[in-house]
Amino acid sequence: MRHRLYHRIFLSMFGFVVLALVLAALAGHLLLSEVVRTHLSSHLLAVGARVARQLPPPERPNGELQAALEQACGSIPLHAAVWSRDGERLAYTTVDLPMPEAGLSEWRWLGPRRGTAIAMPLHDARVLVLQPRRLPRPGSFVASLLVLAGLLAAASYPVARLVTRRLEILETGVRRLGEGDLSTRVTIGGRDEVASLATSFNRAAERLQRLVEAQRRVLASASHELRSPLARLRVALELMRESRPAAVVDQAVAEVEELDTLVEELLLAGRLEVQPPLVPAEPVDVTALLQAEAARTGAAVAGAPAWLRADPRMIRVLLRNLLENARRHGGGSAVEAGVEAVPSAPPGVRVWVADRGPGVAEADRERIFEPFFRPADHSEGRDGGIGLGLFLVRSIARRLGGDAVCLPREGGGSRFVVTLAPAPTSPPA
Repeated sequence: MRHRLYHRIFLSMFGFVVLALVLAALAGHLLLSEVVRTHLSSHLLAVGARVARQLPPPERPNGELQAALEQACGSIPLHAAVWSRDGERLAYTTVDLPMPEAGLSEWRWLGPRRGTAIAMPLHDARVLVLQPRRLPRPGSFVASLLVLAGLLAAASYPVARLVTRRLEILETGVRRLGEGDLSTRVTIGGRDEVASLATSFNRAAERLQRLVEAQRRVLASASHELRSPLARLRVALELMRESRPAAVVDQAVAEVEELDTLVEELLLAGRLEVQPPLVPAEPVDVTALLQAEAARTGAAVAGAPAWLRADPRMIRVLLRNLLENARRHGGGSAVEAGVEAVPSAPPGVRVWVADRGPGVAEADRERIFEPFFRPADHSEGRDGGIGLGLFLVRSIARRLGGDAVCLPREGGGSRFVVTLAPAPTSPPA
């Protein structure tokens, strides 16, 4: 269970207040208990003197003493008992009163808790024990403390919620900005640190949005400026077929097409870095796209139709780069590929491409997905790539909620596995 900040603030405030309340109550009890006992003892001694005057002399029967004691305490909220000096209980209104000590010469408190009852020696050698009928109970203090704690909790919770609610608004804005919504701004009133933080966030988001928009414009301009001369060069090469050897022209056209592909990869890599996450566009049969791309490289494809909602152009780029990577680095071995549905949550599609090449060193299995990374035994341009293919594969897969990994293949070679997590869809009608 997630512990929200306002819960922690609320519990901290509540705990400190309750602790202060308990300490104050204990201090008050220690300071006032002696005063209370002094006033209570004075009151009980005065009442005991009045009760003693109403008691018959010792030589009268105990029945008269019992009746006189009950009459004397009937209108007073006190329990009382009369004891002889040798420890015999002569009369009482309750049996719960403690027995006084033998040879008592002056009044004193009795009972397991000091202040429960008071013993008064009388002039006729008897002892009168008195106790208030309604003593303060610890339960009442605890109940009062609980009620006060409930009131404090009811007052503290809205305060903590008010403080943290603004932080939650700011956290939501940061998350939306991180997800690619560059137009996100937060509105938090006030002049405190949270409001200052919100202002700084809005300024940073605005600068970031301007930078990204400028980069998008540069990418769009670069796409136009680079594609135009490449198109003209391709046309010129086609016109040269009649006057130049066909092999030379074909080689030049292949180089232009390779350059065009590299430019496309560079531009796509830039767009993936600055554009919002890809939005699923239409039903796509991943198996059919894989078979179409495999026809260009001669790879063998296995698997039944597997549908999901995605941008088919991005899926084509992902599959093409997977197959081209296996063709380039497979050492001339046969390339195998397949597609399978993933029923687990979240459901999706898994694509795999395998070869029998030299494989990838364990230390490089993550780094090969970095842009422009090339293993030590691959020189730039030797195999027709610049190190963007696998970077595009993982970028597209993660934009679609999945991932791409490189695994060693049993018997030698590599096996690239890509999961695409958008919920599968049924074939279009």
